[in-house]
Amino acid sequence: MSDNGEQYDALIIGAGFGGMYALHHLRDQMGLEVRAFDGAGGVGGTWWYNRYPGARVDAPSSPFYAYTFSKELVDEWEWTETQTPGPSVLAYLEHVAERFDLLKDIQFDTWISDARYDEATQRWTIETDQGETHSAQFLICATGALFVANMPDYPGIADFAGECYHTGRWPHEKVSFEGKRVGVIGTGSSGIQSIPEIAKEADHVTVFQRTPQFSLPARNRRLTREELEKYREDWEDLRASMCHRGGWPFKTHRRKASDYTPEERHAIYEELWEEGGINLSINSFVGVMTDKELNEEVGEFVRGKIREIVRDPETARKLMPDYYYGTKRLILDNGYFETYNRDNVSLVDLREDSIVEFTPDAVRTKHGEHPIDVLVLATGFDAVSGSMLKLNPKGRGGVRLEEKWGERFDNYLGTTISGYPNLFMIHGPGSPGVFFTMPLGGERTTAWIADCIRQMREKDFGAIEATEDAEAGWDREINAIADRTLFPLANSWYMGANVPGKPRQFLGHLSGSQYFDRLSEVAEADYEGFTFEPVHDGETSTEAT
Repeated sequence: MSDNGEQYDALIIGAGFGGMYALHHLRDQMGLEVRAFDGAGGVGGTWWYNRYPGARVDAPSSPFYAYTFSKELVDEWEWTETQTPGPSVLAYLEHVAERFDLLKDIQFDTWISDARYDEATQRWTIETDQGETHSAQFLICATGALFVANMPDYPGIADFAGECYHTGRWPHEKVSFEGKRVGVIGTGSSGIQSIPEIAKEADHVTVFQRTPQFSLPARNRRLTREELEKYREDWEDLRASMCHRGGWPFKTHRRKASDYTPEERHAIYEELWEEGGINLSINSFVGVMTDKELNEEVGEFVRGKIREIVRDPETARKLMPDYYYGTKRLILDNGYFETYNRDNVSLVDLREDSIVEFTPDAVRTKHGEHPIDVLVLATGFDAVSGSMLKLNPKGRGGVRLEEKWGERFDNYLGTTISGYPNLFMIHGPGSPGVFFTMPLGGERTTAWIADCIRQMREKDFGAIEATEDAEAGWDREINAIADRTLFPLANSWYMGANVPGKPRQFLGHLSGSQYFDRLSEVAEADYEGFTFEPVHDGETSTEAT
C-alpha cells in the first residue's frame, strides 16, 4: 500500500474521554493538524459500548466524572443523579463533541490495521481497515484502559445456541429477558450492576460467580438544584481538590484507628455504610489499604452486612469475599445483595462447582446442569495493556509491541515506550488510569504531552524517546508504591490475573497527585529519562540514540 496518504501533525487513536480532549487541546489550543479514529460508530469510547442494564459510573460521579477544563461546560450541563447512568455519560460526550466541533476531525467505524514508525522520516504511518493511509509526527494512543473484552474459553461455549452478550459489547437495541432463563458469568462491576436489573425481568437468573466481591451501596439519588449550583460556585476549589486528592473532590478524614475503641470504629463504619459510595474506604481511618489488621476489620464489617442482607445462610456464605478489602476494584451497587433474596435468582459458586462444559441450551457444572436461554458474559476486560496490544504498533526496527511487552509492560511514566519514538499513551500501564478520576487524569496527561510537543518544535527536535534505563526506574517506582499497600496481594485484574497467560504486573500508579508531580519534575529537568533527535532529512541512521 502506498504511503502517500493524508499528512497530519498528530494522529489520535480513540474517541472516548481521553481522545476527545486530546483532539480539542492539540487542535484548538495548539493549532496542530489532527485526525482521530475510532472503531465505534460515535464518540464515547467504553461508554459507546457500555449499554448493559444498570450501567453506571463508579464514584466520584456527578458532576465530577466529567471534563474540568471549561467552566462554561460545567455550568451548562445538567447532571441529574449522584451516580451517573451510562446513557447520561454518552449524551454528555455527544454534547461535548458537538459543542467543540470535534466530529469533523473524527473518523468513526474505522479500525487501525497497522501502525508503524519510520525512523528515516521520524513519522508514524497508520493504515485503516478502510484501505486508507495517514501519517503524522506524533501518535497519541487514547485506546482506553477498559476496552478489550475478556472472552472466556469454556469447553463447548461456542456451541451454545441461545442469545449471548458480553457486557462490554452490548447491543444498541434493547435486549428482552422477559420469560427467559438467564445465566450470568462474572460478578465484577458490570455483573453486579446488571444482575439486579436482569432479575426484575427474567423468568430465572443463575449467577455463576468466579470471585465473591466487596460491593458497597451506591445510595444513588437525584441531585438537588442547590447541590448542583453549589458545585458550580465552588468549582475551582473542587477541581484543585481533585488534583490534590487523586481525583476525590472533597476533604477526607484523617482519623487514626488507634484513637477509637472497637465499638466507636464500628459506629463510624455504620455511618459511612449508610452514607454510601466509597466513603467507607476513604473516610473511615488512615491505613485501611496498608494495615492488614485494620483492613480485615473493615472487611469483616462488610461481610457482616452481607450476612444481614442475604436471608439464606448458604448463599450468604458463598458471597463472602476472602481477600483483603479493596484490593480488587471496589464496586458500588444498587441492590445487588438484596437480589439474592428473590425467588428467581440462584447462585453457583464456581470455586466449589466449576463449569465443565456448555451445551446448546445449558451450562453443565461439576454438580449439576443449568438450562439457560440467554448467556451474559460479565467477564471484564484485558485491562490497561490490552487495548495497546490490540493496536500492536511497530516501533524501531519494525518491532511489534507484542514482542516488546511479551513478559512485562515496560514503559516510562505510563505515557511513553522505549523503542517507540513520538508515541504517547493516555492511561497506559503505570499511570493512575482507573485509580484517578479518568477525565481529569486524561486532561492533565494530555497537557503534559502537548507541552512536550511544543518544546520539541521550539527546539527543532524531530523525535523523543524514553530510555530503557528510565523504563526500569519507572517500574521500580510503581512497584515501590504498590508494595507499601495490600493491592499486590490480591489475584485481581490490577495484576493482570483475570486473563490467562497475561504477565503478572501491577498495572497502575496508586498516587494520582504524586504521579502528576512526577510528570512536572521530569519536564522541569529537561525531560529526564528521554533522548531527543534533531529534525533530519531522512538520510540519517535509523539507530536509536
